[in-house]
Amino acid sequence: MSPAGGEEFDDLISDFSRFYILMILYEGPEHGYGIMRKFKRRLGKEVSPGLVYPFIQQLEEKGLLTCTLKPVGRKERKICELTDEGRELCNRLFRRFATLISTAIEPSLDVCAHCGCKVYEGGYIEVIEGKETKFCCIHCAESYKREKGITS
Repeated sequence: MSPAGGEEFDDLISDFSRFYILMILYEGPEHGYGIMRKFKRRLGKEVSPGLVYPFIQQLEEKGLLTCTLKPVGRKERKICELTDEGRELCNRLFRRFATLISTAIEPSLDVCAHCGCKVYEGGYIEVIEGKETKFCCIHCAESYKREKGITS
């Protein structure tokens, strides 16, 4: 069994910060300070070096990440890159996270009466034959009425 398929790695991803660090590494090679900088810029909050560097070390020890010293500006930095197994782990986690998000959001979605697309917010509502009908846009509402032979 590959490391990316084992339950032992679920412990590595015990919180959102680690998950987000993996997302940053999935985008491409990065050094620890670069990870912290991207984390702060995107989420508006600091991530502790005490979280980042031990996590990088854990990933490297498990064969999910390779790190090499490379010059960055005037300094040498430890550039980290996910291995194929690390990318596999990320893909598995991203699918799981997407399923969780879909499950959480699904009940609040409206479905367009015309095209069937799901609408998170906004959309277009029109009363048709005394009933409030939801659409993704006015164009779908117009097409729906034309197809049903409804004039307003």
